[in-house]
Amino acid sequence: MSRMTHDVPIQGETIRLGQLLKLAGIVGAGGEARAFIGTHRVLVNGEPEERRGRQLHAGDEVAIGDEVFRLVG
Repeated sequence: MSRMTHDVPIQGETIRLGQLLKLAGIVGAGGEARAFIGTHRVLVNGEPEERRGRQLHAGDEVAIGDEVFRLVG
């Protein structure tokens, strides 16, 4: 099974994981991010992540299921 990779452009130096989920269209509002992260396996650079406030930078990769979101500056 191959993964689908999406480049996600960000403004500035960092973005929080919850903001990325909203920007990528995975959740409709920031408040939904906590519930989503609690019920789905989310990997940041290959490591499990449960904090919606996790700071992400350009070059980081967030994997959810068979999709990967790569942050680009």
